[in-house]
Amino acid sequence: MSLRLFGYWRSSASYRVRIALNLKGLGWKHQGVHLLRDGGEQLKADYAHLNPQKLVPTLVADGVPLTQSLAILEYLEEAYPDPPLLPEDLAGRARVRAIAAAIACDIHPLDNLRVLRYMKNALDSDETARNRWYAHWITEGFNALEITLGASETGQFCHGDQPTFADCCLVPQVYNARRFHIDMTPYPEICRIEQACLGLPAFDLARPEQQPDCED
Repeated sequence: MSLRLFGYWRSSASYRVRIALNLKGLGWKHQGVHLLRDGGEQLKADYAHLNPQKLVPTLVADGVPLTQSLAILEYLEEAYPDPPLLPEDLAGRARVRAIAAAIACDIHPLDNLRVLRYMKNALDSDETARNRWYAHWITEGFNALEITLGASETGQFCHGDQPTFADCCLVPQVYNARRFHIDMTPYPEICRIEQACLGLPAFDLARPEQQPDCED
C-alpha cells in the first residue's frame, strides 16, 4: 500500500500520525504543507481539494485521502492490526480512546494555530493575552490528565506497558507545552511517560526536528 502523509513538521496532529505510522513499521512518504508560508499552503486550492477543512494532516492511502488524526489512527489500527495500538479488552480500549480524545478534542483545538491567529487578527489580542489563553487550557487539561494517569491501569506508558493511541497524542501535546514554556513540574506522571515514549525509535524519529521540512 502507498502511504503519503501531508503534514507540517510542528503540527501536533501530524506528529500523532507520524508516531503511529512508525509504531506500525509502515513505509510512508512525507509531503510538507507549510502552515505559515504564503499565507498558509493548507489554504491553497490543490490542498483544499484533498482536505476541505484545510487542516493537516491528510494521509493519502492508495490514492484515498484520509483526514482527522484520530480517524487516521483508527484506520491504521484496522488496516494494520499488528502491532496493536489499542488494548484487547473493551474497558481498556475505551480508556485509551478517552485519553486520546481528551488531548486531541479538548486541549489541542483551543490552542490550535487558527484559533491563536483568529485571536490576534479578529479579536486584537496581544501576545501576552494569547499566551495566557494557551497556558490556561493546557493547565486545565494536564491537571485532569495527570490524575487520570495516576490510575492503576497506567504502566510504563499511558495504558499498560505498550504504546497506544494515548501515547501518540500525549507526546506531541507535551512538545507543544514545552514550546510555549509551560511549567511541567506539576506533571511528573505525564513527564515520565513522555520520556519512556521518546526512548523508543518510533517516537524519536517522529520528533518535529527530525522532519525534512523542519525549520530551525
